[in-house]
Amino acid sequence: MTHDPVIEALLGALAADPGNHPVRAHVARLLLDAGHPAEALAHATTVLAAVPDDVAALRTAAGAARAVGDETRAASYGRLADALDPPPPSPSPAPAPGSGPVASAVPDTADEILRRWDDSEPVAEPGIGTMGKAGVTLADIGGLADVKKRLDMSFLTPLRNPELRLAFGKSLRGGLLLWGPPGCGKTLIARALAGELGASFYEIGLSDVLDMWLGSSERNLRDIFDTARRNRPCLLFFDEIDALGQKRSQLRGGGSALRGVVNQMLAELDGASTDNEGVFVLAASNHPWDVDPALLRPGRFDRTVLVLPPDVEAREAILRLHLRGRPTERLDLARIAKAADGMSGADLALVCEQATETAMEESMASGRVHPITQRHLQDAVRSVSPSIGEWLGTARNYALYGNENGAYDELAAYLKKRRR
Repeated sequence: MTHDPVIEALLGALAADPGNHPVRAHVARLLLDAGHPAEALAHATTVLAAVPDDVAALRTAAGAARAVGDETRAASYGRLADALDPPPPSPSPAPAPGSGPVASAVPDTADEILRRWDDSEPVAEPGIGTMGKAGVTLADIGGLADVKKRLDMSFLTPLRNPELRLAFGKSLRGGLLLWGPPGCGKTLIARALAGELGASFYEIGLSDVLDMWLGSSERNLRDIFDTARRNRPCLLFFDEIDALGQKRSQLRGGGSALRGVVNQMLAELDGASTDNEGVFVLAASNHPWDVDPALLRPGRFDRTVLVLPPDVEAREAILRLHLRGRPTERLDLARIAKAADGMSGADLALVCEQATETAMEESMASGRVHPITQRHLQDAVRSVSPSIGEWLGTARNYALYGNENGAYDELAAYLKKRRR
């Protein structure tokens, strides 16, 4: 443990308020600067478990991992930080004195200007939503083996093999809907798909589209698609599509303004005047039964992937991922994973967070580092309740009584398996 009075005071503050992530990120930076990289890494990864996009914590974790000799993790943290907050471009070197003007600095013809535009990177200028590099791939996601296989076969393999796709007449038109209970990684999967495709990740939330003024929501949606087209290749991701694309038959009174939003979405997806080549449209929904059926027809969100709670092997992989880099004793994660049946990925992250906080409290009380133990994880699993119970209750009704077209067959099979 450090004897720096500032660090000790901040650690005392964290003991009283363990959820103060800005203070914990600052402590991690101070510990790294003071020559305690292992402790710095533990604090930084604790912050990242709760706030995965904390750039300061990512850069501290990268430096700490590099200091302890883990170059692979250091590079991974660094890539994520650069994707969220790209470093400024290096200034071009000035020409040597007397060397004269740089050759071809000014284009001579219109054709030369167009050629330079073709070779340059598109300018990302999202006035709505957020756009950036994905920073992750499917290999960075723990578990979800069935989902990854489905995505590879239905989405990635046809894209990577154009000759085979043409031979079988496989079309890439349409979008992909990821659905399932909350907290199971739908947004992370969408970001990882962008990484697999080498495309920009353009994330749109409900508040980015809806506007109080008549016609503004439709205009926002048109601008979003236009921005995605200007920045091809681009993966355009709509979160909470069930709220944005509600069934028009359910929209009455004050909700009638959303009918125009649904119609505009349909026009942007497969309208006669739209060109979405190089734009990959994905959406996520916890309640696909509320999505307008027109959005699920061919050429729109015609491919659906159910993202279920992780199975026991996936739970073990997720636990290992969240505990990576933290001081631990020899752990039987298979036993913990079995006890965490029914938990989502977010629930498992909370289990690791609570076990980490318990170990840190013991460390601060004794003045030396106490690793995370099997007991810490067992106590955390008992204290965390699965968060998807309410969703499963609603989903069960649709799987049993609203599955006329077979859309929920996969969900029904999962529910039947759980009852055994």
